[in-house]
Amino acid sequence: MVEFPETIENEEQLEELLSRPTADVVKLFKSLEGDIIFLGIAGKIGPSIARMAQRACDAAGVSKRLIGVSRFSNKQEKSLIESFGIETIAGDLLDSEFVKSLPKVKNVVFLAGMKFGSEGNISLTWAMNTYVPAMVAEHFRDSRIVAFSTGCVYPLVPVESGGSVETDRPNAIGEYAQSCLGRERMFEYGSNKFGTTTTLIRLNYSVEMRYGVLVDVASKVKNDQVVDLAMGYFNVIWQGDMNAMTLLSLGHCTSPANIFNITGPETLSVREVALQFGKLFGKTPKFSGEEAPTALLSNAELSHKTFGKPKVLPQVIIKWIVRWIECENRLLNKQTHFEVRDGKY
Repeated sequence: MVEFPETIENEEQLEELLSRPTADVVKLFKSLEGDIIFLGIAGKIGPSIARMAQRACDAAGVSKRLIGVSRFSNKQEKSLIESFGIETIAGDLLDSEFVKSLPKVKNVVFLAGMKFGSEGNISLTWAMNTYVPAMVAEHFRDSRIVAFSTGCVYPLVPVESGGSVETDRPNAIGEYAQSCLGRERMFEYGSNKFGTTTTLIRLNYSVEMRYGVLVDVASKVKNDQVVDLAMGYFNVIWQGDMNAMTLLSLGHCTSPANIFNITGPETLSVREVALQFGKLFGKTPKFSGEEAPTALLSNAELSHKTFGKPKVLPQVIIKWIVRWIECENRLLNKQTHFEVRDGKY
């Protein structure tokens, strides 16, 4: 039985929890061949998933070269990642010569991409989400690639449907989602052309204490702000569970590319979650609009059968977030814009 704390008091405890490898990840790393490079490591997910990989190596008794690539505009983050025992390479993935200079290791975890503020710079969004993947697919043609995508490539579906499955045809709404579908197509093209074994991770949504849909709703309730009900339902997954599933997907790369929806099994109601936060904060949530009959939802049954179900339940995360906010711990203040229905992020 996995033990989790009643509360998460600080970022050190949070980072330890997010990067704690599961027994299955350790088992995989005992047999996984080759080193690992994390492209776009300095984002919200990169540091914890790379640290989990390092901890899995230690627990498995194996030695791997783990490399993190980013522009590293935040030097403190670079130092933090290096403190985990991960080698860093600073550079711009939009620079084709820089991409060509990267070491051709066996395993690639592709984390780079653009979402926040994408409507303000559409061409950069397409460059990051489609042009960079094309270069990476070319350079790492002989590697094993796990690439992050998003559930946003699916259309809005009836709430009672249980969500889109991997075999559903994408119907990306808005240029951000279209560019993410472009990212998938570039990796699929590389997989088909070069025989590159690949897994695409359609994620929605990863959550922890500092950001995510649950933090967005909690912050609005705590600050007496209006909660928009237009996108009335959503899925989430604890980032630690998502990190483990992503690393496990290195063992399920295929050509043509494999696809996994990564999220929790629950369809959560914005209204009900807000009311839960209200009860815990001693607040009365303010709502606007009504729930539409459709929402952006993913069915992750395939990934749960393959990797096991998430170990941290939403009700636990909700209680953790309340304590985190009440203690005035740091938030990233990056809105997910989960309530957007027209694809304009």
